[in-house]
Amino acid sequence: MSRRPIIDAGPGLNFLSINKERLLIGTLGALSAPETVQNEVLRKATQDPRFKAAEKVWRKLSERWMQILPDDNTPELAAVVQRLTDLQMPDRMTQSKDLGETMVIAHAVVAAEAGEIVTVLIDDGKGALQATAEIKRLERMRAAGREVGSIRLIGTLTVLERAAGGKYLTDKAAMRDVYRRLRELDDGLPPIDSTHLLSPRLWN
Repeated sequence: MSRRPIIDAGPGLNFLSINKERLLIGTLGALSAPETVQNEVLRKATQDPRFKAAEKVWRKLSERWMQILPDDNTPELAAVVQRLTDLQMPDRMTQSKDLGETMVIAHAVVAAEAGEIVTVLIDDGKGALQATAEIKRLERMRAAGREVGSIRLIGTLTVLERAAGGKYLTDKAAMRDVYRRLRELDDGLPPIDSTHLLSPRLWN
């Protein structure tokens, strides 16, 4: 069984700050985010003028489009957080650095271990590495005969590739414009010419 993709704060802030929530949801479907990610988005939107629009957009998204996942100290979630971070969950929750990525991955792992197929949207390099390690761990569990689901890792580039030529990115000019605006918010995104976003295979 598949469930809603779980998004990290970085991609959420970026797409919502340029008012491209319809592109994001139109490409991935209805989304979910841990409470920690919601708090990070709203905090950064008030602290950094570049992200100001994200707060208004986030608050207007109904649960139909954005489900908030409680970061309650449940046995399942706490066990995953402790395994990922070597910290008890209450202690990890007091440390804000990389907390959003940790909770995105933890929620995804709990769901996958329960048999679900989960997509996570993470751009952060450390978070992506940790998600990849969990993907491989689940593969080993399946190979050993355990009945578990899986995690799929995607990033902003994946979203844009899927949207290329569609309703929200109708041509290369639209792609260039959206990507330029995203890069102004996120210098971790590579130059567009070093990606596949203008590749003929996306625009045939």
